[in-house]
Amino acid sequence: APGTMSGSGSEAPQPSDAAELRLQEAEQDWAAAKAFYDNLASKRPRPPKPQHAITVAVSSRALFDLVEERRIFEEQGVEKYVEYQQDNENVTLKPGPAFYFVKALEHVNARLLELYPDDEERFDIVLMTNNHAQVGVRLINSINHYGLTIERFCMTGGKSPIGYLTAYLTNLYLSADSEKVQEAIEAGIASATMFTANKDVAYSDTQLRVAFDGDAVLFSDESEQIVKEKGLDTFFEHEQLNENKPLAQGPLKGFLEDLGKLQKKFYAKNERLNCPIRTFLVTARSAASSGARVLKTLRSWGLEVDEALFLAGAPKGPILVKIRPHIFFDDQMFHIEGAQKLGTIAAHVPYGIAQKYHKSA
Repeated sequence: APGTMSGSGSEAPQPSDAAELRLQEAEQDWAAAKAFYDNLASKRPRPPKPQHAITVAVSSRALFDLVEERRIFEEQGVEKYVEYQQDNENVTLKPGPAFYFVKALEHVNARLLELYPDDEERFDIVLMTNNHAQVGVRLINSINHYGLTIERFCMTGGKSPIGYLTAYLTNLYLSADSEKVQEAIEAGIASATMFTANKDVAYSDTQLRVAFDGDAVLFSDESEQIVKEKGLDTFFEHEQLNENKPLAQGPLKGFLEDLGKLQKKFYAKNERLNCPIRTFLVTARSAASSGARVLKTLRSWGLEVDEALFLAGAPKGPILVKIRPHIFFDDQMFHIEGAQKLGTIAAHVPYGIAQKYHKSA
């Protein structure tokens, strides 16, 4: 059988052989699980394999509003917090900053399953929380109340989730805890800290709308370093000289790529005009002075965005009000705060030179 050794004279598997054996064993495990689920009558779709899925891990404080519960935890300690959660396990939690984004992901999944019933390339949402298992009942009850399809839970009981993020092959991690997000970014996992909008706005329930900043989000912070250290004029000169040299990738490039793959699945079914995913680049760059390199970089990656907005330093908030994204990723807190004030749910990506300047401010 795979993974076993017979006889004292057998040679130990080499590293590549061991990896192949683990892959074979994993495939056997999934085949057995599939056979089990296929024999059960259920209208709920079976979760996809992690290697096929686009896994989005969301913390409980990102998915739900746990401000009061957090206050109890900080002021009275973990035991009182757990007791409060158990006493209120039948009280539905209110939506948190990532809630409508998750709902939009699930709408995309429903559309994909209509077009590709047997395909596993879709979003898989994992609740990744450092809560203790005793709190799980309230989270489950709230998820079921809203009809969310979140089958995988990882409750770490106060421990760091980073190792689990890697094990789940996480494509995107969203949390309200900036320290955990920073830890995930440093581990090479696309991550962002969620911030609730200060105003209620209506979000599309038929189209996932995702807005990205450019430098230090989709792209590296190479150009942003020049702005901070040498000023705008040097930056403009540098970008025009390097117009045909693609920028290095940033932490969210992979997630844009994932969205693009799913968009193409709709295009292949003649659903371009009815695609439930729309992407936006919202950058402080000037189009004339530094926009060409951005667009050529995306082209070199084989990626595209549906809309590109070059604001030449103008505030992003008013544009985001028009776009109404379910989530807006940016590396600079003043853009996050400006978006929040006008009702946009923003996600801070703690990457690049802007973090050094933010900490020293």
